[in-house]
Amino acid sequence: MPLTTEKKKNVIDDYKLSDQDTGSTQIQVALLSEKIKSLTNHFNVHKKDHHSRQGLLKMVNQRRKLLSYLKAKNQSQYQSLISKLGLRK
Repeated sequence: MPLTTEKKKNVIDDYKLSDQDTGSTQIQVALLSEKIKSLTNHFNVHKKDHHSRQGLLKMVNQRRKLLSYLKAKNQSQYQSLISKLGLRK
């Protein structure tokens, strides 16, 4: 379930820190979150797709690692990102 170019561009525009920013931690987390959402919707239809579920778990772990890195580096950006994405309650 790859993201379309337009959707990816919109996510990058929403979370970029500067005009040249295309790969910061915030953008990586936001893109992973979009992919995770699309795969979650995919699993509502295809319940037995275990191969894609393995990829989903890898994406969730990668996002968790990036979020813990961001939390250690910059607490305020971490708080704003998780509130913007609605990850933790």
